[in-house]
Amino acid sequence: IMDLMSVIALFALITAQCARATPLNFVLLFADDLGYGDLGCFGHPSSLTPNLDRLAARGLRFTDFYVTSAVCSPSRAALLTGRYQTRSGIYPGVLYPGSKGGLPLNETTVAEVLKSKGYTTAIVGKWHLGVGPNGIYLPTRQGFDSYLGIPYSHDQGPCQNLTCFPPDVKCYGFCDQGVVTVPLMCNENIKRQPADFLQLEKAYSEFASQFISDAVQNNHPFFLYYPSHHTHYPQYAGADYAGKSPRGPFGDSLMEFDGTVGKILQTLEETGVINNTLIFFTGDNGPELMRKSRGGNAGLMKCGKSTTYEGGMREPAIAYWPGSIQPGVTRALASSLDILPTFAKLAGAALPDVQLDGFDMTNILLNHRPSERQTIFYYPTDPSEKHSVFAVRWKNFKAHYYTRGASHSRSTPDRDCSSLPLLHHDPPLLYNLESDPSEYYNLNSSEWDSVLKQIQAAKEHFEASMVFGESEISKGRDSALEPCCIPNCTPKPECCHCTSAL
Repeated sequence: IMDLMSVIALFALITAQCARATPLNFVLLFADDLGYGDLGCFGHPSSLTPNLDRLAARGLRFTDFYVTSAVCSPSRAALLTGRYQTRSGIYPGVLYPGSKGGLPLNETTVAEVLKSKGYTTAIVGKWHLGVGPNGIYLPTRQGFDSYLGIPYSHDQGPCQNLTCFPPDVKCYGFCDQGVVTVPLMCNENIKRQPADFLQLEKAYSEFASQFISDAVQNNHPFFLYYPSHHTHYPQYAGADYAGKSPRGPFGDSLMEFDGTVGKILQTLEETGVINNTLIFFTGDNGPELMRKSRGGNAGLMKCGKSTTYEGGMREPAIAYWPGSIQPGVTRALASSLDILPTFAKLAGAALPDVQLDGFDMTNILLNHRPSERQTIFYYPTDPSEKHSVFAVRWKNFKAHYYTRGASHSRSTPDRDCSSLPLLHHDPPLLYNLESDPSEYYNLNSSEWDSVLKQIQAAKEHFEASMVFGESEISKGRDSALEPCCIPNCTPKPECCHCTSAL
């Protein structure tokens, strides 16, 4: 017998489905290295993000939303599969241009789930889940019909001679050396190498708008995934946004990302499908604090990128679906793992026949009800079966079994953020994140023993279900696999240089 809340949730879902004549469309927006405190709607005083602020004001803003890793590739793997990166093998660290591995083809992405229901699918922006021999790990092999973007981080190639701001302001820093410059790819072909950062976002917004328009014209439900390069180092922006933010280069980069979001919204409105589209926004991991003012801001949260403190894995998140999601703020516990089961439920698609770690969020979205999720498990960037999860959140409480800082989070006054030795805590450090979101005050008295027992039980239950997949990143690298617009040219990487109109 269904309880009252289940009946209400089912009724709301049926009502929402009956209210639209065609299947629901999905737009997934994913920022890069964006901190919890970086958006205007999350409290930053000098960020100009009017479009994201509008989504937050008219949609549902999450205060307790998490990703599964504090670096790029594993976070993206979990987002698209609904499974912790340890299951799919996207660990330790991130994939590189010449990586031999990538997201295994037997993993089912949200794009593949939606394609089973007739959706047309596209990705525009940063992939970072592998290229591999003959492009076997590219998005077009993972459920996406079309792709325009750089297949990994835009700092994973020499950038000191590239232009990041007009008229000819060179990118700040050196980025990775000794590899090919970053390519702009269209499906599985290189369109330009190196990518033109001043024109990149314009190309992305045009691609996204054309994809939406074509899908609507052909009467196809669609899934658009826009994993932006913004606001990852080195920041860049074209003429429409350079110098326009009071926050400097980081602010210009963020403002350009927000501008592309605005153009996507405009296209949804002009094509008449805005009320039949769920837009979900979040980011891949916390801010790169080592960049100081050229990095992001974690707000109240402790530390940032590459750490298992809140600043590394707690992200801003917004859900927007006019007429179906009522405006408001939710403190429900949620995760990027929950995207796949939620989209599948709303599309009427079957879930993959594998161990999923996500929960359906429709009751949160449509009814502002509490979450089915009670736990968040925090893996470090280099997870191992020996150390398992570094921390566990259960309801309002978080226990740290291990802590470690990271070079990505140095430069802050808090020494915990940059202290590299691995520290084991027995008993674990315990914080109440409702009253102490900054993880300042360890609850070290015996009155909290019952909470620690609950957390330990949840940890053991989770660990019993975890089977580590073979590490794809540990398969190593081969410079011959680095994408080059002139195959077999010499001397590589210098010879990999091609220009064409965007």
